[in-house]
Amino acid sequence: MPKDNSSWAFALHGGAGAVAGRDYTETEKHLHELAARCRRKLRDNAAALDVVDYAVTELEASGLYVAGRGSAPNSAGHVELDASIMDGRSRAAGAVAALQDFANPVGVARGVMEKTPHVMLAGNGAAEFARRHGFEEITDPATYYTLPVGVTRADMFDIAHGTVGAVALDTTGGLAAATSTGGTFGKLHGRIGDTPLIGPGTWADDNIAISCTGIGEHIIRAGGAASIAFRYRSGIALHDAVQEMLDEVRRLGGDAGVIAVTCDGEIDMPYNSEGMKRASGKSGSDIVVATFAQARSTPGLDTP
Repeated sequence: MPKDNSSWAFALHGGAGAVAGRDYTETEKHLHELAARCRRKLRDNAAALDVVDYAVTELEASGLYVAGRGSAPNSAGHVELDASIMDGRSRAAGAVAALQDFANPVGVARGVMEKTPHVMLAGNGAAEFARRHGFEEITDPATYYTLPVGVTRADMFDIAHGTVGAVALDTTGGLAAATSTGGTFGKLHGRIGDTPLIGPGTWADDNIAISCTGIGEHIIRAGGAASIAFRYRSGIALHDAVQEMLDEVRRLGGDAGVIAVTCDGEIDMPYNSEGMKRASGKSGSDIVVATFAQARSTPGLDTP
């Protein structure tokens, strides 16, 4: 159960689609700077929901990851964006799927959560909602979208993947999670993966917050984030609960990564792909940033 203990924790991911041998120095630097800002917000008693919203918004806007500005066109030649957000304490959630040409999909997802009785809006309906509520629309997609770090034009003809996400525990014991993606490269028009689905892609309750990344079809079929949460609630240790879901993704032929934080401030960031861009921090510990197996701690840095 949640508790008021003034401790906090968070984790960020920039996708489990990292390819061994490519240089992710730029994304690791960005993740470190963003993690330092998230750390400051949580130290200043920001709500977990606001922190994950802020973090994913920054990841979308950077163009460094396969989400927001770094998204690629689908088989029909246009970008379709998916995002979701969930508040653990209230179980309130919002999502958008197949949203075209809005700069901040996770913000629109939060708008769905706060301004409608629904959990998800998709396609034209999501765009109409975003337009009506004044979310920033992309007027020139051809110049706005960019290839993210570590992605080549050849990747755009393959089912490469990437996602961004954030999970957080605030000083009141509140948990939240958010996830955003442009989807797999080469996806069919209208394809929707796990990211906007509350349960498979994103989950937060009183005990745990989770964001998934990887091949969405396999994550959905393996149960995704909610299946981890249910295992954890049943008494299975955090890492074991996550690993069981990842093992099922692997058995089904896919790969994935997970970031999770519990009400006790425990963090787990495993993956079964070649790498996962990730960062984390918690009260009393240094920020950790990594893409491949070797993580590095960075004590003392407080980026404005």
